[in-house]
Amino acid sequence: MAADRDTRNVAAWRPRVPGVVEVFHAHYTEYAYPMHVHEAWTLLIVDDGAVRYDLDRHEHGTPHDTVSLLPPHVPHNGSPATPDGFRKRVLYLDASRLGDDLIGPAVDAPDLRDPVLRRRVGQLHAALALPGDELEAESRLTLIGERLHAHLRPRGDGSPARRDPVLARRLRELLDERVVEGIGLDDAAALVHAHPAHLVRAFSGAYGIAPHQYLMSRRVDRARRLLLAGRTPGDVAAATGFYDQAHLTRHFKRLVGVTPGRYRTSGRH
Repeated sequence: MAADRDTRNVAAWRPRVPGVVEVFHAHYTEYAYPMHVHEAWTLLIVDDGAVRYDLDRHEHGTPHDTVSLLPPHVPHNGSPATPDGFRKRVLYLDASRLGDDLIGPAVDAPDLRDPVLRRRVGQLHAALALPGDELEAESRLTLIGERLHAHLRPRGDGSPARRDPVLARRLRELLDERVVEGIGLDDAAALVHAHPAHLVRAFSGAYGIAPHQYLMSRRVDRARRLLLAGRTPGDVAAATGFYDQAHLTRHFKRLVGVTPGRYRTSGRH
C-alpha cells in the first residue's frame, strides 16, 4: 500500500529538448529502489529530505545542496535517508550531452557540491515544466553540461571566457530573422559553426542578456503592437511565436507588468 501511495506523487514527461530523454519528479516516503541500471545519465537534485544509495559498491548520499550525477550502465539503488522520505527532480540525459569517457570520473565522485550548478539545474527544471521555453532549456542545459565536464575533467587553466562580438552579432541576426518560428540552440550553433556553450556565453557577454531572453523580448514587442491594433491575446500568441496564450501571458506579464488582455484595453475610455 505504501508503494501505491508513493506512485501518486510522480510526474514524468519527455520534453522537446535535444539530449533530454526524460524529466522525472517524484515524492517518495517509503519506497526504495532495488539495484538497477539506466541507459541514460541520471542528473538528480533532492528538494526535501535525502536519499542514500549504493553505486559501484560504495555508499553515497544526497544532502540538500548536492547535485548527483549517476552514469549509465552502472548499478545503483536508492532509499529514503530521512523519516519523511524525499522529493527529487531528475533529468535523464543521453550520450550527446555526456560521453562514455566521463563514466569513470562520475563513478568516483557522483555527488557534486556546487551551489551554482545546483541553482542552474533547478532553473532548467523550471524551464522544462511548461512548453514553449525550449531555447531557454537548451541554453541552460548546455551550460550545465559544460560545468559537469569541468567537474569531471577539470582543465585547471582558470582562463576567463573569450569574448566574440562577431559571433554574438551573427546569433542576434539569426534570432531577428526567426522571431516567430524560433530556432534551437544546436541548429543555431551549426549554422554559425560554434560550440553551443560558447555561443550562449558570447551572446550574453556582448548584449548582457541570454539568447532566450532576447527572443522573448522581441516576441513581446511584436505582441504589444498587435494588441494595440485590436487583436485578441489568443490571436497574438499564435502570430508572435508563443506556444499558446498562457505562454504569451507569462512572458508578457514578466516584461510589461500587466497581462496582454489588460494591456490591450488600457487605453480605452
